[in-house]
Amino acid sequence: MINCIIIEDQPPAQRVLKKYIADFGNMELKGTFADGLQALEFLKRTAIDLIFLDIHLPKISGIEFLKVLKHRPNIILTTAFADYALESYEYDVVDYLLKPFSFERFVQAVSKVPTKDNTQMANSLKDKEENALEHIFIKSGYEHINVDVYDIEYIQSDADYTEIITKTRKYLSQEPLRYWEEFLGANRFVRIHKSYIINMAKIHKINGNQVFLKGGVHLPLGRAYKEAFMALVLQ
Repeated sequence: MINCIIIEDQPPAQRVLKKYIADFGNMELKGTFADGLQALEFLKRTAIDLIFLDIHLPKISGIEFLKVLKHRPNIILTTAFADYALESYEYDVVDYLLKPFSFERFVQAVSKVPTKDNTQMANSLKDKEENALEHIFIKSGYEHINVDVYDIEYIQSDADYTEIITKTRKYLSQEPLRYWEEFLGANRFVRIHKSYIINMAKIHKINGNQVFLKGGVHLPLGRAYKEAFMALVLQ
């Protein structure tokens, strides 16, 4: 998960970035700021992986912000002017987005942000298989229900709950999706979307950005998860 902030003084541009971040699926927006000084105060208290930074800002410009920022996370510059492109790369920015930019161009920029190597992730999950669980207890309301792990087809995020889906029944759990992703990783349960984890043993086929399970259900394959997922499938 990439933790990010937006530094942008124009509400329409803020809305576009917020939508793109939500659609990307592997990012969490920690704050939106209309000027760099507000953001500097926030960054004193909070660690961030990525900043979407406009260049033309009130109080201090984006370039001036880069000059005073001591501990610099990854930076993607966003601007309507191409004039600063060369200068911006002196500050080792990840990318330079020229407004207006498409979602595809946004994805291309974010994909350059350094992340954990997908091959390492695949190998790590493979190494854990020898510790796979045969059954788990799911806390659902006041009950703790014994469920065979193999029977689980997929797990879906649903507001404040997660739904654990088997062929015959659905269980509601208060544990977040990230918990199940880590807990069941050794059993080859893998995240394919911001809202879905699937049991790889239940896959029937993959068609484009859709994963079809043997029970007939098909689920979306998010762009942010596709490369790591396909590395597991094809290993």
